[in-house]
Amino acid sequence: MKRFIAATLLVLSVVTISAQDIRVLDYRQLKPYLEKKNDTTYVVNFWATWCLPCVKEMPYFQKIHDHYAGSGVKVLLVSLDFVNHIESRLKPFIQKHQLTPEVLVLNDPDANSWISQVHPAWSGALPATLVYNRHSVDFYEKSFTYEELEQIVKQKLENK
Repeated sequence: MKRFIAATLLVLSVVTISAQDIRVLDYRQLKPYLEKKNDTTYVVNFWATWCLPCVKEMPYFQKIHDHYAGSGVKVLLVSLDFVNHIESRLKPFIQKHQLTPEVLVLNDPDANSWISQVHPAWSGALPATLVYNRHSVDFYEKSFTYEELEQIVKQKLENK
């Protein structure tokens, strides 16, 4: 009986993860996610499953999400994967890595118009991360160690 319950819970957790609703947005629809003015600190990571540095640092974003849950920090993962790869690559990646932060897919072919709107310093390279709150915006076009990412979040929380 215990094995049956454990197996059932495992199946339900996999179904929940793989069933995560992934919204596909153009930049106009994404923009409000990048400009919220409230008491939350937002960590917005632009990434893709085909980007090796993005894949390497993804567990750090999950760890930040888990560690700061309920502490006024929200992690948002903005995938630049192709829409036709959502089922074949993105959802399996989310399931394999047990990602629980919200995942959005940015599908806007006019990257030349929106990259600089995300942040003027962004060349378009991945990974890229915005960490912002109502007081300030910091932009990083680099990959992180967990310690680097946590230090940035801590500083942002201290300067609320």
